[in-house]
Amino acid sequence: MSFSLKGFMFIGFFAIHVVVYSQNDTDAFFIRDIYSHTLTQGDAYHWLTYLSEDIGGRLAGSQNAQLAVDYTKNVMEGLLLDEVRLQTCEVPSWKRGQNELAAVVGSSSLGTHLLQITSLGNSIGSGSPGIYGQIIEVMTLDQLKAMPEELIKGKIVFFNRPMDPTKINTFHAYGGAVDQRARGPAEAAKKGAIATLVRSMTTRTDDVPHTGVSVFNEGERHIPAMAVSTNDADLLSTLLKTEDVYVYMENHCSLEPSTSSYNVIGEIKGSEYPEEIIVVGGHLDSWDLGGGAHDDGAGCVHALQVLATLKALNYVPKRTIRCVMFMNEENGLGGALAYEKESNEKGEYHMAAIESDAGGFTPRGFGVGGLAKAMEEKFPNIREWVDLLGSYGLFIEPGGGGADINPLKSQGGLLFGLKPDSQRYFDFHHTANDRIEAVNQRELELGAAAMTSLVYLLDTYGIGTPP
Repeated sequence: MSFSLKGFMFIGFFAIHVVVYSQNDTDAFFIRDIYSHTLTQGDAYHWLTYLSEDIGGRLAGSQNAQLAVDYTKNVMEGLLLDEVRLQTCEVPSWKRGQNELAAVVGSSSLGTHLLQITSLGNSIGSGSPGIYGQIIEVMTLDQLKAMPEELIKGKIVFFNRPMDPTKINTFHAYGGAVDQRARGPAEAAKKGAIATLVRSMTTRTDDVPHTGVSVFNEGERHIPAMAVSTNDADLLSTLLKTEDVYVYMENHCSLEPSTSSYNVIGEIKGSEYPEEIIVVGGHLDSWDLGGGAHDDGAGCVHALQVLATLKALNYVPKRTIRCVMFMNEENGLGGALAYEKESNEKGEYHMAAIESDAGGFTPRGFGVGGLAKAMEEKFPNIREWVDLLGSYGLFIEPGGGGADINPLKSQGGLLFGLKPDSQRYFDFHHTANDRIEAVNQRELELGAAAMTSLVYLLDTYGIGTPP
């Protein structure tokens, strides 16, 4: 009797472990298939080449942005998804104009020196004949706010705080410096400045200017605002130590009335829990200087490849898997806000939202965010996947999301941000050099495979009871 009971217990214990082993084995083999397909038959690099080179920069509200909408909608329709649609959103209409230039004029040591510059988003134009004024160097917004107005009035404020090169994660360095670009021009205008120059947001020292948005709140005075290359920023700072420096600036930007554009949405309906949504996405708009390859064409094709790979592997998801090409992340979040509004009105539940908006470099892992309660209850469940994803060099850690998916946090799911290696991202970010040749095909495909693997695990196991 005792022997039989022990034997029964052993058989039961063995059976449980066989089931667990079998399931882990199934997961490992399917993830292997995801990588194999993506790395040998994926279309992400082809799609990105078209977005970056055949269409080019895709500033929200522009003709190129509409071409990108049409193209990605056609790609989704070709994947034979259950639903493909456009979602209307309102976006600003800012136009760069022609003949941007800035130069040091009348320097006792340099004479005239042409600066490498580009206008910042939401800048107004100086028009002809341009603006001429003395520059004054400022390192922080707090320093500017503490300065007397008479010292700033009628001058060109030069913001020159570098990104901190000691930060290993360059996004942390960017976060520590970008306020001078985002809010510097508006704060300088309050003090009577006639224009601003802002050091480009990059850890490199080179001659490439980086654009990006400057934020002017309703009722604030707009002034011309330009980014200057890091080499020229260092030059200006050195000159200011020995002489007063005067700069001529000219640009012809304009702010037009807002216009309509679209998010592009495609999905595969869930077979068991269709009301639980897993969304993957990137932002379709980009700045107009280059091709928007890393920012964020890479994120868009990552998301498209997720659905393409699952379809190619004949995977039938339990939950609804949705792909969204968000419009207007760069200068307004019009697409993200329209998506959130419609989703909340429908009472949807996004169990998980995954955004890729950090470039097409080698993926390192995923950051995870959400409401405190969601993180407490649901994050421990996904920690169980560390070994499976760790085989591909991927981590899962707290601290993630993305500008386009953050509005979905209130629904109580988890938000994931793909985290590629960040060291070279700000070499290309918001520049004319952000083109397809800056993207390594294999690194791009590895990012798509990583996202697809996470989607598979989220769909297979869920993350806990919906709120």
